[in-house]
Amino acid sequence: MAALLVPSSDPHLSEYLPSRWQGRAWASGFTGSVGTLIVTQTFAGVWVDSRYWTQADTELAGSGITRMSLPASGSTAHIDWLAENLAPGEALAVDGDVLALSSARALEAALGRKGATVRTDLDLLGEAWTDRAALPTGTVFEHVPPFATVARAEKLARLRSAMQERGATHHLVSTVDDVAWLLNLRGSDVSYNPVFLAHLLVGATEASLFVGDGKIATELRARLEADGVRLARYDDAKTALAGLPPSATLLLDPGRVTLGLVQAVPASVARIEAANPSVLMKACKTDAEIGHVKRVMEEDGAALAETFAWLEGAVSRGERITELTIDEQVTAARARRRDFVGPSFATIAGWNANGAMPHYRATPESHAVIEGDGLLLVDSGGQYLGGTTDITRVVCIGALTAAQRRDVTAVLKGMIQLSLARFPRGIRGGLLDAIARAPIWAIDADYGHGTGHGVGYFLAVHEGPQSISPGAAALPHAVLEPGMITSNEPGLYRPGRWGVRIENLVLTVPAARSELGEFLGFETLTLCPIDVRCIDPALLDARERAWLDAYHAEVRARVGPLVEGAAREWLLRATEPLGSSAAA
Repeated sequence: MAALLVPSSDPHLSEYLPSRWQGRAWASGFTGSVGTLIVTQTFAGVWVDSRYWTQADTELAGSGITRMSLPASGSTAHIDWLAENLAPGEALAVDGDVLALSSARALEAALGRKGATVRTDLDLLGEAWTDRAALPTGTVFEHVPPFATVARAEKLARLRSAMQERGATHHLVSTVDDVAWLLNLRGSDVSYNPVFLAHLLVGATEASLFVGDGKIATELRARLEADGVRLARYDDAKTALAGLPPSATLLLDPGRVTLGLVQAVPASVARIEAANPSVLMKACKTDAEIGHVKRVMEEDGAALAETFAWLEGAVSRGERITELTIDEQVTAARARRRDFVGPSFATIAGWNANGAMPHYRATPESHAVIEGDGLLLVDSGGQYLGGTTDITRVVCIGALTAAQRRDVTAVLKGMIQLSLARFPRGIRGGLLDAIARAPIWAIDADYGHGTGHGVGYFLAVHEGPQSISPGAAALPHAVLEPGMITSNEPGLYRPGRWGVRIENLVLTVPAARSELGEFLGFETLTLCPIDVRCIDPALLDARERAWLDAYHAEVRARVGPLVEGAAREWLLRATEPLGSSAAA
C-alpha cells in the first residue's frame, strides 16, 4: 500500500464516535471531533478546518505529523492531495466499513483519473491497534410518552409510505439518530448523544433491528415485536442484505450508509439512492415536541441563571476559578433541573486566548485560571427527556477594551439580524448565512465555522438536513421548514487574544403569506440573558435594541419563576432594558 486514509468515522458515519472507532485520534494524537489522517511511506498529515487549527498544532507538535488546512468544513482538499501525490499503479487503503458510499465514490473517481486505486477490503489500522476497545454494551431504553409524542408504529407507517412513493420495498437505515428516532429508543453508546449502535432494515410489513446481544430487555423486545420490529444480531446486517431477494428494491442514502454494507447487497437487487425520509421527518418537530422543548428551555435557563449568578459572586469574592470549575458548575446546575439526563456535548469554557479556539476543551492537564480582565466564552448544552439544548454566551470579567466591546457587539448584531430574518419557504439555510456575517464583515472580520446547525429532540446536538453555512450542500431536502430547530451562532476569534460567540436556538415558524409567496421566520427558543456589559450599546440600531430588550423581558418572565435567591437577583439585573440612556 502506498497510503492509508483514516477518517473520523464508524460503521454508522457518526459525528461522535465510540472508543472502538476513535482510530484517527489513537494513531495521530489529534483529539478533535473532525479530521482525516493520511499516512504514506514518507509523510503523515491530518486535514482539519479552521475550527481545529490551533488545537491540531498543539497536539501534533513533535509527532512528525503535519497539520494540513482545509479551507472549510466538508472540503475535499485531502482527496485532491492524494490525487496529486499517488502515482499511477499505487493504491490507497481505507476501511470500507467506516467509509460513506458517497465518499468512496469521490475517492475512486479522483484517484482513478490518475491511475491509482482504492482498496476498501483492508483494515490496516485495526491490525496495528492491538488494544482497541470493544463494542459498547450499554442497554437501550424506550423514549415514552408524554415526551415521545408520536408512536413508533405511526413513524414506521410514515416511513413505509415514503418508501412506496419512491418505489422501494426495503430501506436501510444505519445512522444511529435515525434509528433511535424511528423506534422511539435511546441509549448510551456514544458520549453526550442518547443513541445506540444499530442498523435497521425496514421492509413492507416488518423491520429488522441489528443490535448487540443483551442490549434490549425482554419486555422491550416484546413491545418492539408487537410493532413488527424483529431483533437480530448486530453483526448480521451484511448477511441480511446479502439475502435480499432479486425482486427487492432497496432505498439507501449514499451519504448515510457505508460502502462496506452496500457491497453486501446482491447485484440483482435494484437500488434507489435518495435521502433517508426519516431525516426530514425528525427535523420537523411536532407541535407537542415544540411544547416540551419550550419547557426544557425554561429549565435550562434557570440552570444557567444559577451558574452565572455563582460566577459573578465567586469573582467578586476573589475565589479561585478555572475553566474546569465553569464546566463543573453548569453541569451540576443542570443536573438539579427537571428531566435532565446529561450534557449534550463537552462544555467549552475558554478564557481569553482559549476562547479563540472554537472547539477548545479544558483538561486537568491544560486549563486556564480565570483572573484579571477579559472575556470568558461558555458553550454548553443539556440532554433532557423533552429536548436538547445548546447555548453560547460570553461573559465580561473585569474591564474590557474598546476592541473587545466592538467585537462582541458585531457578533451580537449578527445574531440579532438573523433572529429577525424573514425568508421565502423552501430557501436553503446557506443563503441566510451572510445575514449574520454582514455586521462582522463590516469591521473587517469573519469566522471559519457555519452559523447554524440543526438540533435534535433528545437526540444529536448536531442534526440535519438544514445548515446555515456558506458550505451547506445544495440538496433539495436541506431547506428550512416549519418545525426545524437550528442554532444561530455567529462568532469572531482573535488568535492568542480572545474569542466571541453568541448562540441561541431558533425555531422556524410561518411568518407571512402574500401574493408573492409564503414566508418564514425564526422564533428564539433559548432563554438566557446576554451580558450587555460586553457590548457598546451605541453601536446597536433601534431595531436591534428593541429586539434585545424584548428578549430580556421574555427571559425574565419565563425563567424568573424558576429561580430564587442570588440566581433571581442576578436574573433581574441581567435582564434590565438598555434604556434610552444606554447609548450615551
